[in-house]
Amino acid sequence: MSGQPVPSGAEQQPLLALYDEALPTVFGYLLSRCGSVGLAEDLTSETFLAAVAAVRAGNAPLSVPWLVGIARHKLVDHWRRKAREEAGLSLVAAQQDVGAEDPWEVRLDALRAQQTLDALSPTHRTVLVLRYLDDLPVPKVAAELGRTRQATEVLVSRARAAFRRDYESRGGDDG
Repeated sequence: MSGQPVPSGAEQQPLLALYDEALPTVFGYLLSRCGSVGLAEDLTSETFLAAVAAVRAGNAPLSVPWLVGIARHKLVDHWRRKAREEAGLSLVAAQQDVGAEDPWEVRLDALRAQQTLDALSPTHRTVLVLRYLDDLPVPKVAAELGRTRQATEVLVSRARAAFRRDYESRGGDDG
């Protein structure tokens, strides 16, 4: 896995006790701010994974407020990613020749693209956002994802194909 040692039984006990105590608080905090059960579950999971990594690194105060702080950072990261995605899609829509198309068609096309992106698997969505919205070259995307360049090229190709299939099934342009 990560090559880091798994915490021993003695190290796991405080973390497990904190998990039991903090789970409702962390989940409630995230749910009240994002309004989506699925997203709150995902962010809660990311929060506890980050907590385990911090415990392994040896710099974890192991408290509920500490976990809520991690959750806050995970939520902000999510909002930043979402804003980047939306800004990229807005930029793509703005760059189209609006004079040649009805502005409503351009907006519908951008909405369809956003829905298509949202419907992709997290891995496909992430690789497409990094590659095309953040405009990172494949080697940098590979570094961000912790993959080889070749594996990332294959992933980009598969993600584009999945996007294209879903987009076209939603009534998007064939181009």
